[in-house]
Amino acid sequence: MRHILKWIWKSIDIIMAAILVAMLILVFTNVILRYGFSSGLRESVELSRMGLVWVVLLGAVIVLKRDEHLAVTEFTENLMPRWVPFLRRIGWAIILLSVSMLFYGSFNQMMDNWQDISPLTGLPSALFYLAGALSGGLMAILALGRIISPSWLTEEKPEDKQ
Repeated sequence: MRHILKWIWKSIDIIMAAILVAMLILVFTNVILRYGFSSGLRESVELSRMGLVWVVLLGAVIVLKRDEHLAVTEFTENLMPRWVPFLRRIGWAIILLSVSMLFYGSFNQMMDNWQDISPLTGLPSALFYLAGALSGGLMAILALGRIISPSWLTEEKPEDKQ
């Protein structure tokens, strides 16, 4: 099971890298065509915007999984060290509530917009909302796992090995 999860997280990293490379190529090609030849790829703007949405939302999942989000923990860890496990679970419950709303709203928008086809790319506009639904679902699974077992899915950090 751990091997499958590791493969899933690695594939998300690879997908994000591929999207970033595709965005770079699309934007660079569009700039060269626009300024060099007075033409351009109309689709590149919409595809780049979609790629940015996917990279940001998948990146949020990866950052949450690695526990690298911005957090101010000095107050709780220094003044109330015995309460830290309880307060972290409350924090994860708030995260679970927030990403559940993200999932619910994105899923509803995705279902409502699945028939709307973009005139430039021919892709459904629901693909923008699919990114939110997918990332909201993955983050909800992570938050639920951390509420139940705080050490769930944590990786041993290089600093901890020494």
